[in-house]
Amino acid sequence: MKTSKGSKPKKVNFVLGAPHASHVSLAGEFNGWNTTTHPMKKDKSGVWTISLNLLPGAYQYRFFVDGGWQGDPESKECVPNPFGSHNCVRRVE
Repeated sequence: MKTSKGSKPKKVNFVLGAPHASHVSLAGEFNGWNTTTHPMKKDKSGVWTISLNLLPGAYQYRFFVDGGWQGDPESKECVPNPFGSHNCVRRVE
């Protein structure tokens, strides 16, 4: 993770359409890949959301859906991880 010193946090929205999921959380470099600290909320249409205040920089992340990892289908940037899959990257300006 690379962040800019002296910058202010910005509100960043993460969204995942998963109408059949019963539990979704967000994990990444910003929370030590902890799958329990950032549970997401589901709306009536099955879209899960969460907003975080993040400092400018680049953050790797994934969704944890019903006990399994899932990438963000809306992510424009991904990088390989040591587990044979990919982490998504969110850049905060």
